[in-house]
Amino acid sequence: MLQESMFSLAGKVALITGASSGIGAQQAHALGAAGARLVLVARRMEALQALVESLQQSGIEATFFVADLNEQSSWQLVADFAETCYGQVDIICNTAGVNLRQAAEDVTSQSWDITQTLNVKAPFMLAQLLVPGMQKRGWGRIINVASLQSSRAFANGIAYGASKGAISQLTRAMAQAWSAQGVNCNAIAPGFFPTELTQPVFEDGDTAHQLAQKTAIGRNGKLADLDGICVFLASEASAYITGQVIAVDGGFTAL
Repeated sequence: MLQESMFSLAGKVALITGASSGIGAQQAHALGAAGARLVLVARRMEALQALVESLQQSGIEATFFVADLNEQSSWQLVADFAETCYGQVDIICNTAGVNLRQAAEDVTSQSWDITQTLNVKAPFMLAQLLVPGMQKRGWGRIINVASLQSSRAFANGIAYGASKGAISQLTRAMAQAWSAQGVNCNAIAPGFFPTELTQPVFEDGDTAHQLAQKTAIGRNGKLADLDGICVFLASEASAYITGQVIAVDGGFTAL
């Protein structure tokens, strides 16, 4: 029998990286509305402050920590802050990411490393620091962010695509490593949504229209379209789902 409590996040604490805008900020509103207390991480203090104020006005308990997750020294600091804020971390949303949109011939060793560190290495290392606490409590959820480029190629996306292909496999490997101790790991693979990363796409009306026509639904995504899957994967409702990459793309990959 379906119970509303299966989707409740009351008593849970969620850490969201890349929370200052876009998908991360949307996840904050969705998880907070479901009852979670929030630890929000990003580089921009003013944006985080504004988000926390907005959440608090809605009765959501939230705090923030300013960090650049491309700096390896930040990972332990973030983990320590998150665990001391509310005494535990139950849910990790690894949402911070970068897409430098470089042609293959323009990718440098430095730009490659920036992309792989933020998009792949930081999610794993941060989870590795926080999973022991989840295992001790016998419950945890990790939500990674994959992409259409996890399974297909787009122009000027060679480094980004490689990182998102890696996220798909990392999600499966995390699930294999930790799910038997109650820590499930899944990934959301968004289609085209209006965020800072996709701003060049949505600034070109013709391109945005053409992409919308490639979906089964006939439109590009709205950030609110991600709320349901985010709460579902963070809650008890997804107890027997792990190691999956779930496309939220209006049927883009179905056609």
